[in-house]
Amino acid sequence: MTSDRTTPDRTTPDLFYNHANRLRSVWRLAIFVVAYLAVFTTLLLVVRFALAMLLPEDASEWVLESSLGWIIQAVVILSAANIVGWACNYALEDLPPRALGWTLHRGWLRDLLAGSLGGALSVGLAVGVCAATGAYQFALTPTVIWPAVLKTVVISGVIFLLGAASEEALFRGYPLQTLMRSWPLWIALLPTSVPFAVVHLNNPNVAPVFTFANTVLAGVWLAVAYARTRSLWFPLGLHWTWNWMMGALYGIPVSGIKAITPEPLLRSTEAGADWFTGGAYGIEGGAACTLALVVSTLIIWRTRWPDATEELRRMTDAENPDAGADSVVPVEATATRAPHETTGDIATGETMSPLKETTGDS
Repeated sequence: MTSDRTTPDRTTPDLFYNHANRLRSVWRLAIFVVAYLAVFTTLLLVVRFALAMLLPEDASEWVLESSLGWIIQAVVILSAANIVGWACNYALEDLPPRALGWTLHRGWLRDLLAGSLGGALSVGLAVGVCAATGAYQFALTPTVIWPAVLKTVVISGVIFLLGAASEEALFRGYPLQTLMRSWPLWIALLPTSVPFAVVHLNNPNVAPVFTFANTVLAGVWLAVAYARTRSLWFPLGLHWTWNWMMGALYGIPVSGIKAITPEPLLRSTEAGADWFTGGAYGIEGGAACTLALVVSTLIIWRTRWPDATEELRRMTDAENPDAGADSVVPVEATATRAPHETTGDIATGETMSPLKETTGDS
């Protein structure tokens, strides 16, 4: 989509449009939020209506309160976030669907597997610190109920995978990406990491200070992971294995929730101070988690592998200029960017990227 709007005089600030003749990122984010809430509510009503039409009332309520309920919730969030994200990319920024980061691009499986390993190692560090200090003790679940353990491992794996995908699409999808095209990463991640933490404050057994701080930090961790690859597969891998290993393997509540993993492989017993272990909320509510997330974030930030493809970097490094504008950004608007910021630095500022000439189908 293009606009006939002429580029305004850049000697005075423009409240709504930026140097690329695009609606400013804060307004794009606001449009996404309103549209997401509308689509999410509509899909949820459709699902509830369908269940009410197809099943008796008791059966419908059972579905929503069972493991299927977690899956339905995740699919609805994922669908709404992706639909609105794709639409905003197209309507507001002339970007193709693949810009959102879910396509099977070159290296997508590598990113997913690397993220999955990273998530397992990160939660393992937090649990290992607790175990080494005696703050957590673990015992193997009796073999007589291993069929139930296998059921927990498989079903929780599906739930955590879909749940992580839905949260990545909602927070590290269009919201983070549109802000990154205008702001440096360390500013862009705040409006997505803070709401990511806020939505977890309604979970059971919240530890007010550590829950909020650690979940903001987790949002930063996952945003840095997205910025490393410009693909949602890497943060998805980190996110889902962190939750799955914590709940299904170690038997620790995941963000205060135990219902998803009723029969884990190990039985955990908390023996340390709540400020360190997280108490009934689980390890994400304590200082051991803080340590693990800081270490993992720094490693991802400093490591040059995995990295983004050139196309994904072009679609997320900077604003996509409006082909309908009468003029382009003055040289001074792009000259301040250091050379390394166009070849791999993930903390980039606002510049323009000639996507119309390189992607072909914007």
